[in-house]
Amino acid sequence: MSSLKEIKSRIASVRNTLKITSAMKMVASAKLHKAQVAIGGKLPYEQKLHHILSGLLQDDELHKAMHDKLGFGNPHGHSTVVLEDIGLDQVPSKDVYPRIAIVAFSSNSSLCGAFNANNIKKYHETIRILEGQGYGKDDIDVYAIGRKMADAVRKSGYDLIGDYPEMADKPSYDQAADLAHMLVDSFCSGEVAQVVLVYSHFASPASQPVVRENYLPLPLHDYDDGVDEPIDYILEPDPLELVRHLLPQVLLLKLYTVLLDANAAEHAARTLAMQIASDNAQDLIAELTLAYNKGRQQEITAEILDLVGGTMA
Repeated sequence: MSSLKEIKSRIASVRNTLKITSAMKMVASAKLHKAQVAIGGKLPYEQKLHHILSGLLQDDELHKAMHDKLGFGNPHGHSTVVLEDIGLDQVPSKDVYPRIAIVAFSSNSSLCGAFNANNIKKYHETIRILEGQGYGKDDIDVYAIGRKMADAVRKSGYDLIGDYPEMADKPSYDQAADLAHMLVDSFCSGEVAQVVLVYSHFASPASQPVVRENYLPLPLHDYDDGVDEPIDYILEPDPLELVRHLLPQVLLLKLYTVLLDANAAEHAARTLAMQIASDNAQDLIAELTLAYNKGRQQEITAEILDLVGGTMA
């Protein structure tokens, strides 16, 4: 059994750790509140824009006009943004998409539970699926947002096309826009045929599921709520001009919203991890205090017995 001095020293050490975890929880909680406000204000706006675009593009005549006048909608042409109705979690086929890009998100630091491990696991799962379909290292471009993901990508043997650790700490609209333009340009030029996002979705403070979804080709029916008939909008200016401006905006906002979503998920995971660590520290302090009191009581009892034995002798 440990001596009383060792137990007392360990109690002091755990209390110091408790102070650190409690402080980190407070900081993470404050950052989470700020991130929730940001994603709460941006997500409905992005989803509504996507919903409007989906409604507009259900019109066959507008599809034809986009193809003829804007160059959109031709899956075999160049300098176009292919418009398809694809599933969010659809894994591409090498016969259809010979080269793809993956944009994977993580945090820059640890102490956030299984947040980074889950994201990295999803990235490795995606790579294994793609390799199983015939993709090689030369067929996959990887962009990492977050230092932990960048390290994992390098360890997996893939070269990073883009590394953006600063965006993981401080989501920036301008940086997200630059990355979105880069991805869209690569897609339109034919360098890549599909762009896949891997990130943690902030479902609630206690739940951050990792999702894999397609960014390009643009899924048209993510938010149409099963509506099959074209939506009769009153538009100004004309629909074609509106789509010309709305489509790039939807693509840009989608990436920025995902960045905010992943950032909120990180802070939620860290808040939960620090809460669990603080609870464990308090439980350990209670156990050590009980052990210390028992040991102290045994010492006192032994001293009394010694005194009584000496008196009787």
